[in-house]
Amino acid sequence: MEKEEIINKVALLLKEIPTSMDIVKDDSKRDARFQYLAAHMVEKAIKKDALIISKNEKGIAILFKTSKDDENFWKELPTQLGLLRNVTGFKNALKILKTQSYIKAQRPQEGEYLYCWFWGILSDARGADTQTGKEMKDEFYRQAEEYKIPLYAETRMRQNALVYQRFGFELFHEWQHPSGDTMYFLRYIPKSLKEGK
Repeated sequence: MEKEEIINKVALLLKEIPTSMDIVKDDSKRDARFQYLAAHMVEKAIKKDALIISKNEKGIAILFKTSKDDENFWKELPTQLGLLRNVTGFKNALKILKTQSYIKAQRPQEGEYLYCWFWGILSDARGADTQTGKEMKDEFYRQAEEYKIPLYAETRMRQNALVYQRFGFELFHEWQHPSGDTMYFLRYIPKSLKEGK
């Protein structure tokens, strides 16, 4: 699949996610803002070898192997300023930073882990029992087992939280998001880690 096609699909999927709906400035340039955000995400995923695409090309995920030490404010500053100007607008920025700070505090403060930054499946390939979802889940678990590290994700969509749990994630925290939604924090601990192998 061409990069441009991946970006278009991610932009389409972002328009269904409450968090991206909140952060993308609502003005006449909203579609272009979603495209910019999608391009940023896909470029970052490619650079960090974190992009996962299902065989039928209807499922896209970004799964980073990361740690708290990976966060570097100064290195990220030019990117953050671009997002501020082209996606969020300055008015939203402080609210977003505060929310992101709380969300990041729920992830491991020491050691490496996998973080599911994005996972979307086009509407015609959705459902907990579809091949696309199962295939992608299997790849997430394969990586968690290979690296012997936990896998973290969060969502504000209750249905998605239930799907994650059906796939074997545990719900370890719920939070009343400033939007009024509940945010669900989930993790998957690979068997090898649980058994201490």
